[in-house]
Amino acid sequence: MATTLAGAGPRLWAPVRHRSFRLLWTGQALSLLGDGFSVVAFSWITLGLTGSTLTLGYVLAFQAVPRALFTLVGGSLGDSMSPRTLMVASSWTRAVLMAAVGLAGLTGNLTVWMLCAAAAAFGTVDAFFQPARVSILPSVVDDELLTPANALMGAGARTAAVIGPAVGGLVIALTQAPVAFLVDAVCFALCGLCVARVRTRPRAPRTTTDGVPEKQASLAARIREGITYTTRDPRLRTVVVLDTAVNFCYAGPFTVGFATLADQVLRGGSATLGVLNGSLAAGAVLGTLAGGALGGRPRVGLLVAALAGWLGAGMAVLGLVHSTPVVVATVLAMGFAIGFQGVFGLSWIQRNIPQDVLGRVVSVDMVLGYAVAPLSLIVCGALAGKDVSALFGVVAAVLAATGLAVLASRAVREMR
Repeated sequence: MATTLAGAGPRLWAPVRHRSFRLLWTGQALSLLGDGFSVVAFSWITLGLTGSTLTLGYVLAFQAVPRALFTLVGGSLGDSMSPRTLMVASSWTRAVLMAAVGLAGLTGNLTVWMLCAAAAAFGTVDAFFQPARVSILPSVVDDELLTPANALMGAGARTAAVIGPAVGGLVIALTQAPVAFLVDAVCFALCGLCVARVRTRPRAPRTTTDGVPEKQASLAARIREGITYTTRDPRLRTVVVLDTAVNFCYAGPFTVGFATLADQVLRGGSATLGVLNGSLAAGAVLGTLAGGALGGRPRVGLLVAALAGWLGAGMAVLGLVHSTPVVVATVLAMGFAIGFQGVFGLSWIQRNIPQDVLGRVVSVDMVLGYAVAPLSLIVCGALAGKDVSALFGVVAAVLAATGLAVLASRAVREMR
């Protein structure tokens, strides 16, 4: 045990010795910082132009819907061509888009319809980046480094997701909204430069299940094959179903639920809401780093079931306990579990799925998450309007059922 603990630090930081990993990590962090900037910038400049929250909803929907629709396309293209090329092209295209919006805003020529068009273009291009940033990692580091590499990538991503909107808001407060778009453009441009210098191992050519060379198969055929590959393996199917269930139990409870809990139950207002969100993010970062430091190949199926059970128990506590310290500690523990299991679950997918179909599998998982998020918000909004305890109780029951379903499959229990 002492030997294991002594090697935890070196094991976690081992991927950093590789230049390509450092470039990839930096590129992803810059891209996610840019994403955080874009959310704040689009929101603030829309409200400044129109003063209408309804129009803001339209602008954000113009960004979210194309991202969901084109993610499967992005995953498919990432399997038939270089994920690095997609990431670079996406980054530089987003840089141009954000620079154009920023300049239009500074010159006073920006309109709502231009914002909607830019948001739609941004969401579309971003859909090609997201699956590629996951599928590229196995071609950058060796198998034994996947777990710590995912831990470092995950910790960077979660940190950037918190810092991005905060810094974006600070830039807007000190200058004006269009300047945030220009800073955003710089982030994406630097991301493209970093990723362009990443060196990846070449992949062998592959045929589809119909015997057609991959590059000759139609886009629809490649997407169909990715969906088929994901659904026919019971282990992979279970991982994706759990991710979808967790996304459903994450989107609503951790937004609508947190806001209602902070305001109506804990009576702490926005300050308490900030503490809850910060605790969740901090717990996830700590869990991610702990998973990377631990390393090894534990039974992922058991971790999957444990995560569902742990989150279910946490949701039950949130619904029953009205003590702020207890709620904060519970949220911190839930975030830790999400980060810890996520490292091993993602590493398992990258290790066991062939690289020439990995992007499509990842995109299927992402699309399902995009699909259930708005449903979760609607359901949780309706439940919170009646009883916040009922909201967390229903979610706890869903997670408990998910965990039991995972344990029922022997193939899943033995996943490593």
